[in-house]
Amino acid sequence: MTIEVRVPSLGESVSEATVATWFKQPGDAVEMDEMLCELETDKVTVEVPAPSAGVLVEIVAAEGETVAPDALLAQIDETASAGDGKRSKPTKSADTATRETAPKQEQAAEATAQQDQEGTKMSGKAVDVMVPSLGESVTEATVATWFKQVGDSVAVDEMLCELETDKVSVEVPAPVAGVLAEIVAAEGETVDAKARLAVITEGAAAEGGDAKSAPRADTSTPKDEKAEKVGSPGAGPEEVTPRSDVEDAPSARKAMAEKGISRDQVQASGKDGRVMKEDVARAESAPAPSAPARAAQAPRRADQSGREERVRMTRLRQTIARRLKDAQNTAAMLTTYNEADMKSVMDLRNEYKDQFEKKHGVKLGFMSFFVKACCHALKEVPEVNAEIDGTDVVYKNYVNMGVAVGTPQGLVVPVVRDADQRSFAGIEQEIGELGRKARDGKLTMDDMQGGTFTISNGGVYGSLMSSPILNPPQSGILGMHKIQERPVVVGGEIVIRPMMYLALSYDHRIVDGKGAVTFLVRVKEALEDPRRLLMDL
Repeated sequence: MTIEVRVPSLGESVSEATVATWFKQPGDAVEMDEMLCELETDKVTVEVPAPSAGVLVEIVAAEGETVAPDALLAQIDETASAGDGKRSKPTKSADTATRETAPKQEQAAEATAQQDQEGTKMSGKAVDVMVPSLGESVTEATVATWFKQVGDSVAVDEMLCELETDKVSVEVPAPVAGVLAEIVAAEGETVDAKARLAVITEGAAAEGGDAKSAPRADTSTPKDEKAEKVGSPGAGPEEVTPRSDVEDAPSARKAMAEKGISRDQVQASGKDGRVMKEDVARAESAPAPSAPARAAQAPRRADQSGREERVRMTRLRQTIARRLKDAQNTAAMLTTYNEADMKSVMDLRNEYKDQFEKKHGVKLGFMSFFVKACCHALKEVPEVNAEIDGTDVVYKNYVNMGVAVGTPQGLVVPVVRDADQRSFAGIEQEIGELGRKARDGKLTMDDMQGGTFTISNGGVYGSLMSSPILNPPQSGILGMHKIQERPVVVGGEIVIRPMMYLALSYDHRIVDGKGAVTFLVRVKEALEDPRRLLMDL
């Protein structure tokens, strides 16, 4: 019986994904729930497990292809048995099988003869390495670095390459142990969520010192020529071009650049002394890398005078740019401003922060007050919590609060679900956990989808006032800013108070000016007198 493997749910408003890596190849035996491939969306990766045990008989969507939700990815035959290791194209029809049988037999015989002649121990079945799960709305990825080259031995789960998506870096592990027989997608290539990256000959052993080809799948260069570029048997260390499998992980190089950590400050834990992302997290801070070091960390071009440099935008940065511009082009975006006296909130925090932390194990911050204040105001002005769907307005009877977080890789917006039902402690705990996951690059698709309203805190960077941009399809976003002491008039007297400017950007297509101003006034009132939250006023 043939079982279809289809694209899983990609999340709200996600219309497509890119096949990043196939971890199995036609003819391979698969177990139920064994990972077949990984898809890449705009934000995260999505793993596709096998729905049943059997043999993978056909890959419909190759690596690099863009697919829609529920699209057919592959087919599994529950009754078939894995072959003797020879790669075979899945049979699509009897006529196709008849036409392809003879060429494949000839190719297999020729490959076997060549392997015997070279003395390479290539045995076992061929296993495809596919683009892993990429996550919500991510349609493609770029192959950043290959850490292995054709002919190298690989262990199961050993990192083969790293992909760069719009949101995160995705590491691709080896699905089986064996020898890397082919690299299909070279460094720099863009692949979709169901693309095939490479092929591993399972159970094979590489011949020592005999690298078959460079780690790039360059079809314009013959294999023999590429082998000479890497090195030949008997060549001394100084004659061999450094292999990619001893390069630091791209995510680690990024982290070192962003944190100002030099290479010699990091204790590497990866294979052959490779620095991994977690190694950088453990290292102490150091002076920022020099210009030559930065050159090794990102593709760039410099002019002859050295006064300029051109650095390719990461996929995450490209997506941020595109989505923000789309928001401006689509929504009738307008911003209204107000200011809040933060003295009452600050006094309340100072009075209860020690007891709060002792009981709940988390610090009492400002964000829980703002989340609570926004949830309170959204009940009175529900259109700010709604969205436009065609000619309909969808009102949400719940609040999934997006909290914009700046990371070294770019802006992400994890979501605190059902924020209107959570306590102060529950909100602080969830925000803390999402913040840690964002900084570590561990956010999942579920963490970043389903938001109905967003809060952005530019004040942590010192911003005094700004106009935040909407996070589509949401209709409102609140901008927090720096708390600054200013002279204000209270009860007819001039006093010094800790003040914060508030900004609400909203979609004027659905939110009228009256509603927007009312919402911001209610937030202001709740912050200046937090007791109103208890009284539901």
